[in-house]
Amino acid sequence: MTEPTTPLQIADYRRFWMARFLATFATISMVVLIGYQTYDIARSDYGMTRPEAAFQLGLLGLVQFVPLLLLTPLAGLAADRFDRRRVVLFANLIDASIATALALFTWNDALNLPIIFGLAAMHGAARVFNGPALSAIAPNIVPARLLPRAIALGSMSWQAGTVSGPFVGGLLFEQHNWLPYLLSVALLLASGALISSIRPVRARHEGPPLHPVRQMIEGFRFVIQERFLLGCITLDLFAVILAGATALLPVYARDILGVGADGLGLMRGAIAVGAAVVGLVLSFRPLEQNVGVKMLWAVVVFGAATVAFAVSENFYLSLALLGVLGAADMVSVFIRSSLVQLYTPDAMRGRVSSISGLAISASNELGELQSGLAAAIMGTVGAVIFGGVGAIVVTAMWAVIFPELRRARTFAARYEQEPIAPATTHFDERDPAP
Repeated sequence: MTEPTTPLQIADYRRFWMARFLATFATISMVVLIGYQTYDIARSDYGMTRPEAAFQLGLLGLVQFVPLLLLTPLAGLAADRFDRRRVVLFANLIDASIATALALFTWNDALNLPIIFGLAAMHGAARVFNGPALSAIAPNIVPARLLPRAIALGSMSWQAGTVSGPFVGGLLFEQHNWLPYLLSVALLLASGALISSIRPVRARHEGPPLHPVRQMIEGFRFVIQERFLLGCITLDLFAVILAGATALLPVYARDILGVGADGLGLMRGAIAVGAAVVGLVLSFRPLEQNVGVKMLWAVVVFGAATVAFAVSENFYLSLALLGVLGAADMVSVFIRSSLVQLYTPDAMRGRVSSISGLAISASNELGELQSGLAAAIMGTVGAVIFGGVGAIVVTAMWAVIFPELRRARTFAARYEQEPIAPATTHFDERDPAP
């Protein structure tokens, strides 16, 4: 049989790609509209001022983060002990139930802040199980030599869903505000069916299984001991916590740029368009040299684009800057995701992915909280400027604290496992500065 030259030649990977796209389309559309409705309801129904309503967006991030914090060890363990397809399907069904409830409450004009916060917390719980299991599936269905391309293509499916989900959702919301949630239900069910059609995916273990608690502790210990992994994960955590401009996009859409829900969809889509273009390039021409330095510079560009967006008062310039922000983030995500997956033995991928997912989710949700608090204190524009500058400062600090990040040169094999051989980073003797 001829060896595949691209992940798209593998039937299971094609199903995985489409399932991820559909689920991303559905959930990102749902989350963006929840944010818009939260801010709009706070302003119109509760009579809150702009800073007070912006703070509600921060609380929305917090209620999604709490279940992530509590359930991450359990979610990683589930991805390493059970069929990863079934874990993803379980998460999809929870999100489909949330979308159904949002459609019903919106249709009956009964949505309020406590209901929104409760459903957002349920979504946080679903996502914590979905992330580690979904991330760990790709290395099990493609050869190690194709994994960087598979990750780039997988990021494209996520970015494509991030582009189209808020855009279509915003258009449908303007017609019938309950309709985008029904579409999310249908897409989540279709995504679950596709995931279920992939061959069974379980982690490969050597020796007798450890007690579940010991397995969870082992995952955390592995990340702490591997300084390179620790540096990658914490860089994203602290940089994005500070530069959480997307959390305040509803404020820009409603009160600063005056473009409404459909404009909000375009702004979220602009970030994803920039990322998708870069993801397409990387899927055909993956980065191969000086990957660590490029990751650090990408975060610097991300922070700079955030600062420029903060002061822009022109909608089209803002869209362009968001596109640059998304492109820079894609470079960072591609390198970091590839290295985290390739640097981890398969038996630990679920647990390590759950820890990485906790950091990513913490950066997103706590970033929303930080942005909401900062906006309440220093105003929306000041908060976004503060976050962008903070991301640049954190990157400079991490380049010094974790020199392993600067020394990461290429992807090279370390863990030889059949039929898939995960790989890791090769560190050059030289130590180039970013």
